[in-house]
Amino acid sequence: MTAYSVLDLVPVREGGSLGEAFEAATALAVAAEDAGCARYWVAEHHAMEGIAGGATSVVLAHVGNATKTIRIGSGGIMLPNHTPFQIAEQFGTLDALFPGRVDLGLGRAPGAGPELQRALRKDLHRAAEMFPQDVAELMALMAGEGEIHPTPGRGANPEFWMLGSSLFGAQLAARLGIPYAFASHFAPDHLDAALEIYRRDFRPSDAHRYPRVMAAMNLFCAETQEEAETLATSQMQAFVALRTGKPSKLKPPVEGYRDQLPAPAQAMLAHIGQASAIGTPEQCAEAVRAFLARTRADEIIFAGPTFDPQARISSLRLAMEQLAA
Repeated sequence: MTAYSVLDLVPVREGGSLGEAFEAATALAVAAEDAGCARYWVAEHHAMEGIAGGATSVVLAHVGNATKTIRIGSGGIMLPNHTPFQIAEQFGTLDALFPGRVDLGLGRAPGAGPELQRALRKDLHRAAEMFPQDVAELMALMAGEGEIHPTPGRGANPEFWMLGSSLFGAQLAARLGIPYAFASHFAPDHLDAALEIYRRDFRPSDAHRYPRVMAAMNLFCAETQEEAETLATSQMQAFVALRTGKPSKLKPPVEGYRDQLPAPAQAMLAHIGQASAIGTPEQCAEAVRAFLARTRADEIIFAGPTFDPQARISSLRLAMEQLAA
């Protein structure tokens, strides 16, 4: 049976505050739990005024205290930004607070310019080259191996996931024998090839005997197609702003926004949005099932920020009810 989950960037909307963003994150996680979703993940981003999930483990602790059963985790921690020991302590703490509920999704993208590298005091590109070794070190620290033991962290048992948008993550996840999540909601190019490589080369591990695939989709569901398409324009504006080097807070929806753009921007949005379900509950369920037929994913994780946080909760509920029908 397919599982469904939620990926949250903890968006800060135009005219809104950080406190409101964290309240919205909690409300979304509670709604996801009520709707029967398997997990709620937060993605790590830094120095972006429109995204409040930079201190990912802190946000997850906040969400964990507001929920009871849903798994909480990172989608993901960009390990080059940290040391394995720091992440072992942070997620060891979460695992102690919320036993049996914590996921540790890992990615290697530095995602940073020179200014952020200086702020983090790291050569992130060199750190990215050390990613496989750092993943192995992180796993060893939690297993209690080595001369120094993180406390919390030693003996912690989060579920490790490898995140990716290219073939590298698929190859590493297969070699380690851990689940693999593909960021098809914004980087669909290598989706099919990555999943093929992961399944073909998967080596069973003590924790996982078989490959497990998660694929990400954008979800904007409403009572009418027109309403859903309008909801999606806040994310479209964010994509355009990011691609033009002008990231900002999440903007209000604009009717007919895509049609107002020049052809190259329209083409960019169409390309990025390949893995999307936008429309009525019936239309969204059809799109999700078609995507499942293509990917044979074990789980779909839904992205899709909306300017009105309640609109995203409604979108998720409508889609989940239709998918369960």
